[in-house]
Amino acid sequence: MTHALKSINSFIRQKIGWHRVGVAIGVSILLIALYVLYDYLKDIEPRQVARAMRQTDLSGFILAALLFAAGYFTLTFYDLFALRTIGRRDVPYRVAAMAGFCSYSIGHNVGFSVFSGGTVRYRIYSTAANLTVIDVAKICFIAGLTFWLGNIAVLGLGMAIHPEAASAVDRLPVDVNRWLGIGALAGLVIYTIWVSTGQREFGRDGWKLTLPAGRLTLLQIFIGIVDLMCCAAAMYVLMPDKPSIDFISLAVIFVSATLLGFASHTPGGLGVFDAAMLLALRQFNKEELLSSLLLFRLLYYVTPFALSLLIMGIREFVLDIKPLIVDEKPARKPRRKSAARKPRRRTKSATA
Repeated sequence: MTHALKSINSFIRQKIGWHRVGVAIGVSILLIALYVLYDYLKDIEPRQVARAMRQTDLSGFILAALLFAAGYFTLTFYDLFALRTIGRRDVPYRVAAMAGFCSYSIGHNVGFSVFSGGTVRYRIYSTAANLTVIDVAKICFIAGLTFWLGNIAVLGLGMAIHPEAASAVDRLPVDVNRWLGIGALAGLVIYTIWVSTGQREFGRDGWKLTLPAGRLTLLQIFIGIVDLMCCAAAMYVLMPDKPSIDFISLAVIFVSATLLGFASHTPGGLGVFDAAMLLALRQFNKEELLSSLLLFRLLYYVTPFALSLLIMGIREFVLDIKPLIVDEKPARKPRRKSAARKPRRRTKSATA
């Protein structure tokens, strides 16, 4: 089995290229999502969608905004945890918070978050803390690992408890999804034990990274879970009142839709995330559900994106004017050395 997997990996890497496989998967997901959206929204009534948005409870809207803010606050600890993992304890939290918030909010909206978010991280860390490209690459890897560990934990537990929620998205049999969830949780346990039994390194000759040990891995998983739970709770608050849906089922559907949007590499998972949510939640009124999704995009994508652009713009402006301020400062004139006083000669009259 291992030999067969290695042969497949070697063939794809040499003959096709994994990046082409990734692009093909992303395009396929997008095309399927566009078909689902067309079929679902062809008879939608925009006026009813606008009416549903106006009828949104203000207290629920504010609570959802606070939950999304808590989720983005948790995202800042992705970078802080990564910095501590690579040994850069000298970088303060404010720098990690700015890099984490701006990189994720811009990366989520621009698409291809690995590259777009990584570029934002490098700009902030290189100018604020003198971090190298390799340092930033390590931070991106650890932050991405935190994201995936959290997703595996939430999705695995949710699929084990409510596999029918995952079946609403992937259309697989309920028993298959339940075993997939159990397998994901088992893999997470095995990984945690593996990193606990010794120092585990990842990377090649160019750079090597020591993976977090057992206790730190548990902390890593906890950070990812809190982030996802905040976002899923915000989506739960924005959902229509009727028919009712339990939180775990919605969390499974939400995380599954998010991962599909991430795999498509479209900006903000646009089209893919929405199609997955609409397909899995057919029991809700179309206009009301679409209203909830639009409010979700406003709070989770548009608002943080605008704030991050404002923060980056102000920061770049300050960095540009700093050299000018330094150049305009008048140079201090060097102090003249006081001449040594020569001893006075005593006159004859004085000595007399």
